[in-house]
Amino acid sequence: MFLLVGCASTTISLQEVREFADASAKLGGYGELSNRFRGTYAREQPYLSPAADLLARETDVKRRAVYDDFVSVQKTVVLYMQTLSLLAGDARYDLSAQIDELGNGLKANADSGLEQRHVAAYTGLTRLLTRVIASGYQGRSVETMVRDGDADLQTLIDGMFDIEIPFSKKAQDRMLVTLAKVHYMSKSSEYRLLDRRYDLAQQGLVKVSHGHKKLRENLANLTGLEIRSALAKFASDLRMIHNAMNDKPI
Repeated sequence: MFLLVGCASTTISLQEVREFADASAKLGGYGELSNRFRGTYAREQPYLSPAADLLARETDVKRRAVYDDFVSVQKTVVLYMQTLSLLAGDARYDLSAQIDELGNGLKANADSGLEQRHVAAYTGLTRLLTRVIASGYQGRSVETMVRDGDADLQTLIDGMFDIEIPFSKKAQDRMLVTLAKVHYMSKSSEYRLLDRRYDLAQQGLVKVSHGHKKLRENLANLTGLEIRSALAKFASDLRMIHNAMNDKPI
């Protein structure tokens, strides 16, 4: 829970910016999908031959080694959006504790698909967040935050989109051909639901990316009707996706 603290700032509240950032931060789903990715071996192991099990164990070690990096990326994107929301409002909160939850750094890893550009973007965004939060937001604005953070944010979102989601390995995980008829029907229903959640997570990331790009393009006129309407639509779409993802939990 965030701690409310006093501040004499006269910052103008940018409602649509705040609502878009809030909806982006609350979209969720990525953490539990990553947990499922990490637990792939436990689900597939009962159906593996001894030879296949040996390879699966080796893959499981690699999968768990990159899991923490994925979580660090997710936390950083969420914290960025939380901070942007607060900068767009007329209240001030202490987010300094959240800085401690960020990872110590990413490592480029061929097994995960994380590249040096993702590492650099993560480093840049965490430094921006640390600087903004540690300063108590004094002298900081939505315009500065978006201008300084957009490129790195887009790279991290691109990483979540192109790396984490395909890591579901849906075709391999299913292995429905090895299951009995009744178990097949059960697994088929389970994976249809998972497919839906992956698709919704993907749609949400696209909305966050496009919404932030729109925000970056309109920094000179954040109170204009066009950008306010566009951000309101992005926020509405993100809330709908969030609700859809929570209709039927895994």
